[in-house]
Amino acid sequence: MPERNQTAPPLTARFAAAFALAWAVHGTQLRKKTRVPYIAHVMSVSALAMEHGADEDVAMAALLHDTVEDSEDGAATHLVIQDQFGDRVARIVMACSDAVAVPEQPKPEWRQRKEQYLRHLEADADTDVLLVSACDKVHNARAILADLRTEGDIVWQRFTVSDPKAQLWYYTSVVEILQRRLPGPLTDELAGIVKEIAALVP
Repeated sequence: MPERNQTAPPLTARFAAAFALAWAVHGTQLRKKTRVPYIAHVMSVSALAMEHGADEDVAMAALLHDTVEDSEDGAATHLVIQDQFGDRVARIVMACSDAVAVPEQPKPEWRQRKEQYLRHLEADADTDVLLVSACDKVHNARAILADLRTEGDIVWQRFTVSDPKAQLWYYTSVVEILQRRLPGPLTDELAGIVKEIAALVP
């Protein structure tokens, strides 16, 4: 049974409002080439962040971490986040985004986006950003590993870049940065999952 907090609840109506915005962006989206609602991913990332000590702001940023990338107008979405939830939440979301969606324009090339994200993760990310990033990558890597075990190499065809070695380069690079900047059980879990994925790549 859960315990009721009779003093200050760890989550408030702000969290519910953040979930509503996440739903507005992701509610009709599916994970690539699956029938899994995309909202399940951001819910899982937020839950994982809270399990690893996130406060309400960080938990909300985890819910919203893909909204700037996946809404129709990322800059407008960022302003909504900043206005509704404050500078800290907006800053974390932007730092966890590898692109800002621009109406009627494609995202920059995959490798360019990932290299820029890795540079920011290494040089600029604070503990809040590192935590949300780690939770995002753990949940994604768990899904990749589970699908590889059940479906095999066809899983890689879901990705923008379908070369598994490119995906491993990215995840391995994230692990190396997090091992330096956010050592602990979460990063250890990610490292273990990535190692298992690597063992399944020809």
